[in-house]
Amino acid sequence: MAKPEKIAQEELKQPDAFQRVGAEAEDWLVQRQRLVLIAVGVLLVGGLGVALFSYSSSKGETRAAQALGAALEVLDRPVSPPVEGEPPPPAVPGEPAPFKTAKEQDEALVKALTAFRAEHKGTHSATAAALPLGKAEYRLGNNEGAIAAFGEFLKGAAQNDPLRASAFEGQGYAYEAQQKYDQALAAFDEMTKVNSGGFLVGMGQYHRARILILQGKKDEAAALLAKIPTEHASSSAARLSTERLALLAAEGIKVPTPAPPADAVQDAG
Repeated sequence: MAKPEKIAQEELKQPDAFQRVGAEAEDWLVQRQRLVLIAVGVLLVGGLGVALFSYSSSKGETRAAQALGAALEVLDRPVSPPVEGEPPPPAVPGEPAPFKTAKEQDEALVKALTAFRAEHKGTHSATAAALPLGKAEYRLGNNEGAIAAFGEFLKGAAQNDPLRASAFEGQGYAYEAQQKYDQALAAFDEMTKVNSGGFLVGMGQYHRARILILQGKKDEAAALLAKIPTEHASSSAARLSTERLALLAAEGIKVPTPAPPADAVQDAG
């Protein structure tokens, strides 16, 4: 009987699975945002600026949107680690060489976005650039830089921007890496309040439960995790909550029975 408990302990200490899944989802959103910014720049240059006047009437905004697209081209360069005993692949004429490591790519991205934001300070594009900048800083282990960049995005982004959820999540991860659990909880709670249109739904609550586990408050975490599959059925948060509840149960933590959905109670009545 000791073996399941040992596995549970090890699993609970491993990096959270959604930290990888969430990163991929955020990459997708950042890429979509980049395409929108580039499209805006192309349309404005193409003479359709009047139609998009409500979006941006400033030539500075147009130039910034185009410059951001250029800065984010770092993400298009592949990462190709050298293989021991094999020669490097031949360079493609007219294209930059692949990055040797993901760290090298992130360092280039931080350099490009930092320079871009300094040159185009105060533009919508500079605000948008703060999100991938914060993420790259976090991957490089610069948690203070990540927190600052995510904060810049939150300060400039519209209150109804669904990407605010990603920024709060990023801040939470960075605080967690510093073992500043109270600040991490605050960030994840703010994440829960964001209307993200279904993106990252329930993940703020799930992250709160993870931090509670790190603080040793496993009964409180179990109670919170038990609600998520009911409140956010068929979501990534629901799946991850179910998996983590199983690990807690293997440790001997009492897992409460989740309440049935409100509509099910009404139907029964």
